[in-house]
Amino acid sequence: MWRLERAWEEPNRTPVLLSSGVVIAVIALADWWTKPFVAFGVLYLFPIMLAAGFLPRRVIALLGAGCAVLAEVFSSLERSPVRLSFETLALAGCGLFVAELVRNRRLTLQGQVRLKALVETSPAAIVTVDERGFIELANQAAVAMMAPRDGTLLGNPISAFLPELHHALRWEEAPQFRATMQCRGHRGNGESFTADVWFSTYKEGPAPKVAAIIVDTGSESSGNGSPAAASDATERAALSGRELGVLRLVVQGLSNKEIAARMEISESTVKNTLQQLFGKTNVRTRAQLVREALEQYRDLL
Repeated sequence: MWRLERAWEEPNRTPVLLSSGVVIAVIALADWWTKPFVAFGVLYLFPIMLAAGFLPRRVIALLGAGCAVLAEVFSSLERSPVRLSFETLALAGCGLFVAELVRNRRLTLQGQVRLKALVETSPAAIVTVDERGFIELANQAAVAMMAPRDGTLLGNPISAFLPELHHALRWEEAPQFRATMQCRGHRGNGESFTADVWFSTYKEGPAPKVAAIIVDTGSESSGNGSPAAASDATERAALSGRELGVLRLVVQGLSNKEIAARMEISESTVKNTLQQLFGKTNVRTRAQLVREALEQYRDLL
């Protein structure tokens, strides 16, 4: 569907201004022709609003005053300075209002383009995470650092790469905040690395989100082919089907209630299964469980 705001794009400047001038002339001619019967002065609003997106404020005000004079000249009513003043204010005011809307939209679009260029050319990895814990935006540096198996980070859970960052979204009732942390990250190829993370929370409407800058401060190989990984794989505790299913959803960032609905079990069963997982992996927190899952059970997940 064609969007109205596209009329004020810069390539349309000349056609829009010419069309506005023609429409004003047509309205004035019709107003003169039907002077004894009906007034068309209110129709000057439309060409003024259309042209306002390309004209400076002074010209918009003059255009509004000129159209108000035309409307007054071709009116069947007696001349009235008061009516002329109000018509001028109405026409010029509407034009200036539209001009400000168009100007603000252009500034917003320019800011978005500059921000996107800055993010894409940044040597630091930058990601944003939506309210469900899934990566919403990521630059090339982030893709190169985390090396996802499918070549893209978009749509993947941040907990698969930076488990601790996912929990920043749980501060939904807290005010917006900025913080730094050092944590262990995981690449798509199974390697682990130490990351310094600068992140801030913000809200887009009611939905909490996180934006983060990530720097790799050291790598530690934990691929499936390394002796350490092979030794860990032999020492890890065996998991039941239910435990593995719960663990998989925990890594994806789902809450206990969401896990219960997804697996069609009670929330108390989820809690009991989590306690069993805590015991088998020797951890005490959900974040530690996610880290342990990605280190010890990545092949099963």
